[in-house]
Amino acid sequence: MPTAFVTGATGLLGSNLVRELVQQGYQVKALVRSLDKAQRILGDLPVTFVQGDLGDIPAFAPAMAGCDVLFHTAAYFREYYQPGDHWALLQRYNIDATLQILEAAEAHGVKKAIYTSSSGVIDKASGNESSGPNPTATHNLYFKSKVIAEERVKAFCQSHHLPVVMILPGWMLGPGDEAPTASGQLILDAVQGKLPGYFEGGTSTVDARDVATAMVAAVEHGQPGERYIVAGKYVSMQDMMQAIERVTGVKAPRRRFPKGLMLLVAALMENKARLTRKPSVMSVDGVKTMMDQHQVNSERAIRELKIRFRPLDESIRDEVLWFVQHQRLNLTQMPKFKTEKQAALV
Repeated sequence: MPTAFVTGATGLLGSNLVRELVQQGYQVKALVRSLDKAQRILGDLPVTFVQGDLGDIPAFAPAMAGCDVLFHTAAYFREYYQPGDHWALLQRYNIDATLQILEAAEAHGVKKAIYTSSSGVIDKASGNESSGPNPTATHNLYFKSKVIAEERVKAFCQSHHLPVVMILPGWMLGPGDEAPTASGQLILDAVQGKLPGYFEGGTSTVDARDVATAMVAAVEHGQPGERYIVAGKYVSMQDMMQAIERVTGVKAPRRRFPKGLMLLVAALMENKARLTRKPSVMSVDGVKTMMDQHQVNSERAIRELKIRFRPLDESIRDEVLWFVQHQRLNLTQMPKFKTEKQAALV
């Protein structure tokens, strides 16, 4: 039975990856910062929890000994979309720690590594794996950190023997979004009637479970040193709103706000967050990223990793059901959902 070591195991992607690995017969060691959170999210699985943080890799690195593959999904991401200067932490966790954990994995005999980057690094002009950096990375420092990390991983592959495959997901959604991420918060806000409108924008959107399946497939079929875009299909903000309405019966907002107004609102919300020291539900970088209407091509992953992408409605339905099961949403808020078979599962 193969053994996998998973970083970021309680995140949206990491938790779905752990479930996919268990289903495919892997023994799993899951790196977690909080044992209580890990027990809450993954406690129903036969998983070994390793408590640790990417800020101190030597403290947990010995736990990688005997593992066949490292899945590195952890990153400094969600916190970046809050006010403040985050570059030092982006560099520490997304760039430096990536190289350190690859070096530690090699030193402890791990046979292969699957590294999670982002399709946001891809220039949409070509939209494939041969593309150069996305110009958006000049203002989105998270994407910039992933561009630099990919460069470091490629250099690592040239000077080390540990094979590394890079997976580049799109904007992820799906069940298990404990945080929640921006996509999960969007769904929560839409169902609860907190969205007065939408703006012109969108991005390539993918179910985290499909990314997890691709990552496991990359162990056998992924080529060392290569990138695989696993980004699903392009979904506009209007498409997303309409899909949430179809699934839940909650009316989608019909008002479309101009781009300039949305950027102004985002800036005001960031300033409010700075003053109140509370999280901002919208950021300038987040709005700009969606306005960029980023579209990329996942054909290589479909061809070589043999993956398929779930329909958007299925992903939203399953995420909404997960929110209901975890007391984040109430069935009475959704006139359609409470009459469907899914309600019987709650």
